[in-house]
This record gives sequence, structure tokens and C-alpha cells, in this order.
Amino acid sequence: MEKLPEKSSKGWVNGFIGVLIFSGSLPATRIAVMGFNPIFVTVARASVAGLLAVFVLLFFNQRRPTKKQFSQLIVTAIGVVIGFPLFSAMALKHITSASSVVFIGILPLLTAIFGVIRNEEKPHPAFWLFSILGASLVVGFAVYQGVSNSPTGNLLMLLAVVLCGLGYAEGAKLSKSLGGWQVISWALAIALPLMILLLFYFFPPTLRGISIASWLGLGYVSVFSMFIGFIFWYRGLAQGGTASVSQLQLLQPFFGLALATSLLQEEVSTLMMLVTIGVILCVVASRKFAG
Repeated sequence: MEKLPEKSSKGWVNGFIGVLIFSGSLPATRIAVMGFNPIFVTVARASVAGLLAVFVLLFFNQRRPTKKQFSQLIVTAIGVVIGFPLFSAMALKHITSASSVVFIGILPLLTAIFGVIRNEEKPHPAFWLFSILGASLVVGFAVYQGVSNSPTGNLLMLLAVVLCGLGYAEGAKLSKSLGGWQVISWALAIALPLMILLLFYFFPPTLRGISIASWLGLGYVSVFSMFIGFIFWYRGLAQGGTASVSQLQLLQPFFGLALATSLLQEEVSTLMMLVTIGVILCVVASRKFAG
């Protein structure tokens, strides 16, 4: 009986560390795409993280996934290894990282929705009410921003978080049988051959003129966002439970906005803050009726 609270608290600590690491992803990606092609950033981060993952899997002599787990890993890889990194990088060529962080506010909601679908749960009707309200806030903000900003960037970012929510939910479900850090490691390993092939294809014709900041941004998303962050995140979900620990994602928009203003000197408007807070309140309310 005493081990459960200890395990749960460890899950919250690991989940918090994962969210803290993820909070730097969009600002770092924004810096990286200032010097690199978004597709190159996507395949480079997946290749570097994939090589690290293969080394760790071999070092700890991990058993191979079953056929069922393999198919689940493909879905996870499509969501978090390819989908979110690619479309968020493409979006950040059109919008600021501060604008993109607003979309992260709906990520816990999407993770919950995909979790409900994948686990065949039947939540209270109020869950769907708050889900629709939260989604409407984000879509409404995107449409409003599109008037003076970039509808293309907003649509790309929306697609990115939808795929990320799918990858989170699938990975969280799989972590119960495969293990927390093993999920992201195997997902990266599965995608590695294709990522390396694309890495050479999209490799820049010249590296001259690329700033140190862009290299550092690429390094951060490759090592921390794509690998180390997921080790803590999936371990936290496995230890503390997906429904409870995933609520820590609510902190990510605030951390992201703080980094956008401090590192990139981007403007955070009052409307941006209000929409972010509104989405978070909808997520909190929907979580209450998710189970």
C-alpha cells in the first residue's frame, strides 16, 4: 500500500521534467528553421535521436516488440517522430513560436480524446462539451490570427498537435506493456532507416552562413525534445497514470510563452494569453468527466 503513492509521486516528477523539456521544443525549432529547411530539421532530429535510441536498446539488451506492439509503435512514430516535428517546423516558418504555443494548449484535450477512442471508454457527455469548446477557442484564434498572420502556419500547427495527441495516446497505452522509455526508443528505431535516407537527400548544399543558434536549436530538439524528454514523459505516464500525469501538459503553454518572450523577444498579446487560459480551463473541466 505504501509503494503506490511513492510510484505515483515519481510519475509526477518524471512527467514534470518531460513537460519542462518539451516546453523548449517550439522556441528551439523556431531558431533551427531560421537556418535550416523544416524537412531537414525533422529528419535530422529523428536521425540523431534514433541513433541514440538504438544504442540504448542494444546496451540494455531489450527484447523485440511483438507484432501487435510493432503496429502500435508505427502509429506512435507517425505522431511524435514524424508528424508533430515536421508540421510544427513547417508552421514555424510562417508563425512565431509564441503563436504556436497557443495550439499546445489543446494538446492534453486531443490526447484525452484519442485515449478515449483507443481505449473504448465512455466519458460523460460534458467531456465532449468542453472538448468542443476548447477546440473552438483554438480554431477561432487561428482564424483570427490568419487575417493578419498566416492561415497556412495555423493550419499546419493544428495538424501537428492532432498527430502529436495521437502519438501521445498510443505511446501511453503501449508503455503499460512495453515500458516507458522503450516506447520512444523503439518508435525512433523503426523510423531510423527512412529518416537517415531522407537526411542525406535533404542535407543542405552548404553549411556556410548557418548560425550557431540554429545549430544549438537543432541540437536541442534532436537530443532533448526527441529523446530525453520522452524518456521522462512516458516513464511518468506509466508510473503515475495517463489520465492524471498528462494534466501536467497544462503547464507547457505557460513555459513556452515564457521562453518565447525571454529567448526570442517575441510579443505575447493579451488575446494570446486569454485564449491559452481559456483552453486550459476547458481541458481541466473535460478531464473531470473523462473517466
